[in-house]
Formats: sequence, structure tokens, C-alpha cells
Amino acid sequence: MERLNYFIRRFLLVIPTFIGITLLCFVLIQFVPGGPVEQMIMQMKGIGSGDAGHGAQVRATISEAQREALEKHFGFDRPFHQRYWKWLVDDRLGMRMESYKFPNKTAWELISGRFQVSLIFGITGFLLSYLVCIPLGIAKALRHNQPFDLASSALVFTGYAIPAFAFGMVLKMLFCGAVEGLWDIFPLSGFYSENFDQLSFAGKTLDIFRHMFLPVLCYMVGNFAVLTLLMKNSLMEQIGRDYIRTVLAKGGSFSRAVWGHALRNALVPIATGFGSILTVMFAGSVIIEQVFEIPGMGRLSLEAIVGRDYPVFMGILSLTSILGLLGNILSDLCYVLIDPRINFQKN
Repeated sequence: MERLNYFIRRFLLVIPTFIGITLLCFVLIQFVPGGPVEQMIMQMKGIGSGDAGHGAQVRATISEAQREALEKHFGFDRPFHQRYWKWLVDDRLGMRMESYKFPNKTAWELISGRFQVSLIFGITGFLLSYLVCIPLGIAKALRHNQPFDLASSALVFTGYAIPAFAFGMVLKMLFCGAVEGLWDIFPLSGFYSENFDQLSFAGKTLDIFRHMFLPVLCYMVGNFAVLTLLMKNSLMEQIGRDYIRTVLAKGGSFSRAVWGHALRNALVPIATGFGSILTVMFAGSVIIEQVFEIPGMGRLSLEAIVGRDYPVFMGILSLTSILGLLGNILSDLCYVLIDPRINFQKN
């Protein structure tokens, strides 16, 4: 009953927390220079929209009536609280708002168009990271200070030290035919081939695999060191506990002590990241998607920020916030499933 009450409170806290996050960001973007009004003025005067710093100079060259018309067009003539309420309720978290950068496209149409790509990419990278790092961390803990442990640590830390974008560029040069004379095994960019619709099911699966292999590898490299060492250190800590020595003193085998008792407790810290599976479609892969030109959510969010496309940016932010808050609750649920002794009662 105490756990049920805890999770009910956590779900109820999602609402005010979400409002606080979106309200703060909504306020901040109102004061960021180079907004849609300034960019439209620059386009009218023939100035590149990328130079937001000239907004004040351009402002003096147009009439006040023209500026007021633009502010009315973008809704900036209304009081702040009315704009936020319209975004939150009338526009359904901004999903019904038309993109500033892509005319005749709503924020939801743009987000939903990229959703599937990032979902496949994010879930694949997330699951492979855990499926590889957890067994690797266990193997390193059971072979601590042995040649396997030392060699794997050198490999893991080497991969962790290389920035994802640099690793991606190296992979593209080696395996995508970017440099003449080297291997041309994987596509250079994109998520599908041009003839994707004409391929069979097996052909489509192979095509997606070839496009995903290198980006997913870059995504996994960044998580390898943290997850692997967290699993190793957690398991080693449990092996050194008194209850493991008790199992061994009673005649139990070391394998039984590890697999039957220590492993389950060692997975508790790992469960912290399980909740992030809800946000894997936004997978923190902005740089990787940019390097491999993948039309996913990360790249869309970068385009929205650079282009001051506030409806799309706020739409992505709202979805990320909701899924992130629910992911934290999922992590707590994973704690309980792994170790039923955990309770959330206040001291």
C-alpha cells in the first residue's frame, strides 16, 4: 500500500513539474534574440536570417505598423499568459501550431514524420548497450585484474575517450567509401536507400541494418564505459558483502552465490537507466544523426533550435519532458521488481 501511494504521488507530481519545465522554457524563448519576427524582418529587407545580431538595426528601418502586423501574425501581440495558455490547451502542447521554418506543416506532422526513425535507432542502441555491457561487466568482475579485464578496460576506455562525432567520421572514411582505396561496405548517409520501396521485406531489413550499423555503433561507444564499469563495480561490491560469505560458509558454491544472490542486487544501480527507454526516440543522438544525415528527432530538434522554430522546439520539449518524467517513475518500478525489499516510505 505504501508503494502504491508513492507511485500515485509521483504520477500526480508529473503535472506541476511538466508545467514548470515548459513554462520556464516558454519564458526564455520570448527573450532570445533573432526570433520569428526579427527573422521575417530580415527576410523582408534581404538580410540573411542566420545573423540574429542585426535585429536592432533592421528594426529601425521598418514602420511600427509593419512590425505590429508581424507580431500579430506570430501571436506576440498577446499577453504572455494568454500565449502560454493557447500553446498548452488550444494548440495541444503546440502540436497544432504551424512550423515557422516549414510552411503548411504542423509541429506534430514534423515530429511524427521523424518519430519512427529515431524510435528504431534509439531502441536498438539502448537494448544493445545493455545486452553487451551487462554481460561484459559481469565477466570483468569475475576476472578482476586478469588479462581479460585489463584488455577489455583498455578497449572500453579508448572508445569512451573518442568523441562520438569523431568516431563517426572515422568510420565513414574507413567503411563508407569516403576515401578512395578503402572499404565501401556501408551507405554514406541516410536511413533508407532510394529504391527502398521496391525492395522485398528481407531486402528492406538488410537495407535498414546497413544504414543503422555505424550510427548505432557510435551511440553504443558512448555508453560502454559507464554501463560496463557500473555493472562490474556493483557486482564486485555485492560479492564482498557478508551475505555472500555466509552462503559460501554454508557450503554453497561460488557460482550459486554470484548468480543466485549477488547478481540480482548488483542490477539495482543499473536499473537507474531503464527508465530512459521511454526517451530513446530522442536518444541524445543529435551529433550522430547530423554526422550520418539521419532524418531523426535529434536532427529535427537541432534544426528547430538553430532556425528559431519555436513550435517544433516546444513540441519536442513537451514530449521529452513527459517521457522523461514517466521514465523516472519506470526506473523506481524497476527497483521494486529487481529487489522487492526496497520501499519508498518516508523516514
